[in-house]
Amino acid sequence: MVNSTRVSYITLAAYFDTGILKYLLFVTVICLYILIVFSDVLLVVVICINRSLHEPMYMFMCSLFVNELYGSTGLFPFLMVQILSDTHIVSTDFCYLQIFHVYSYAHTEFCNLAAMSYDRYLAICYPLQYHTRMTSNKVAVLIALIWIYACIEVTVLVSLTARLQLCGDSLNKVYCDNYSAVKLACYDTTVNNVFGIVYIFTILFGFVVLILYTYIKILQVCFSGSKQTRQKAVSTCTPHLLSLLNFSFGCFFEMMQSRFNMNNVPNMLRILLSLYCITCQPLFTPVLYGLQMSKIRSLCKSLIFGNL
Repeated sequence: MVNSTRVSYITLAAYFDTGILKYLLFVTVICLYILIVFSDVLLVVVICINRSLHEPMYMFMCSLFVNELYGSTGLFPFLMVQILSDTHIVSTDFCYLQIFHVYSYAHTEFCNLAAMSYDRYLAICYPLQYHTRMTSNKVAVLIALIWIYACIEVTVLVSLTARLQLCGDSLNKVYCDNYSAVKLACYDTTVNNVFGIVYIFTILFGFVVLILYTYIKILQVCFSGSKQTRQKAVSTCTPHLLSLLNFSFGCFFEMMQSRFNMNNVPNMLRILLSLYCITCQPLFTPVLYGLQMSKIRSLCKSLIFGNL
């Protein structure tokens, strides 16, 4: 007989006893979190206080760095607590809140990367019209829409999941995942599945197609343009492309793990893959932009050593 009692707590079953190694894991996680917070805050401050960086490209970067802070802060403290804990149980309400946090971070990341690719497309393909097409007001509106749109769509996604009656209370994850939670439902989940397909479709065939289109156009201009044009395109687009590939790689493996049987994959590898896009992207992005872009790098040095 199906258990119809309301599930109040969820067990995160992917955690396992690491013995004394849990203290080493805790120190590693907290060091990574400190590095992420320091690098992202540093870059946000540098962009905000330097008038020379009040350009569309850097404002989109600032939004990206704020999102990295948002995503990492929603997960790293939780991981620290869970690593040291002997029980890995969370309330269903907290689980839904975490789903909202993780998914809104991921959605905002894709939106930011799509907006940045469009910005580079205008700058390289239409340099003479760039400043009239991408004004400060338009950038501010676009950034606001990115965050609002991501929050609205993820709110609908989580609301559809929260209305379900769950018959299971165990997720083979180290944090709450929407698709895994839906699979615990007692009854029909057609509405959730349809909206999930629409959700993925908007990302894959909306933002990803936009990004691919803009970079195809950028490559066409690079191949037909001067050496200076190619160098400018490479210097400004390389960090963005690497950031996009890194994040897409992590999201792809997380989707594969949620939707297909991965029991043949070692447990530790599954955990690392599920955490990749949420932990490595916030670490990877600020380091990448800080090292690749000489203007940001020099201003960061000036701020740290008190010459700004």
